[in-house]
Amino acid sequence: MAKSILIVDDSESIRELVCSTLEDAGYKVTKGVNGQDGLACLEKMNEDVKLIITDLNMPVMDGIELVKAVRKKSIYKYLPIIILTTETQALKKNEAKAEGATGWIVKPFDKERLLAVIKKVIR
Repeated sequence: MAKSILIVDDSESIRELVCSTLEDAGYKVTKGVNGQDGLACLEKMNEDVKLIITDLNMPVMDGIELVKAVRKKSIYKYLPIIILTTETQALKKNEAKAEGATGWIVKPFDKERLLAVIKKVIR
């Protein structure tokens, strides 16, 4: 059975690019358009989700707020969360890590590197 991944990004083109990369690699993908929508998607997916990949800068609820909200739920305490963003500031990276983000990948991303990171964090 394919492992489920939640992608949360306000850019449709990035969502589709990541989605096609992951689906080609055999993953099942659910997409959210911002952090709030991502939380709603997560609730529908229940405990089936194996990874969240989220943008940092989004309207309504940003990626760090999403990480905080996910980490408040005990069933997602160990769920891997990767931030996929154009941001390169160490301050933002450290803030995301402090809130519970598992990893950080800078856009534009290399498909093979993304898949390698996913294989490392999904169990």
